[in-house]
Amino acid sequence: MTKNEEDFEVICGSGNIYRDFGEPDADVRLAKDLLAAEIIKFLRVHKLNNQDAQKLTGVNHAEFSRIKKPDLKRFTIDRLMNILNKLDPQKEIKMQFKDSAKKKRVAQELAV
Repeated sequence: MTKNEEDFEVICGSGNIYRDFGEPDADVRLAKDLLAAEIIKFLRVHKLNNQDAQKLTGVNHAEFSRIKKPDLKRFTIDRLMNILNKLDPQKEIKMQFKDSAKKKRVAQELAV
């Protein structure tokens, strides 16, 4: 190690950056992000602009701008799922959230 290098620790994340940073609504925020990503992916694959998406879904084009930013404070998980369903009714969504408290208990038991 050279004198310019500093010691550092590598830590594995939980898979949810919001949880890793201690956000109280971590699972909700991650779910919204994942749904927004699916909406954005659909728009890109089908080369739809916000106005095209509005015509297809009936959702105001400004909402698609918010999703793309992403500015998801105004959206609920249900609302994002409804938008995605209007864009792609055949899309199947499965989400599973793991209990971080259970992970901590297992890690503590292994450390003993």
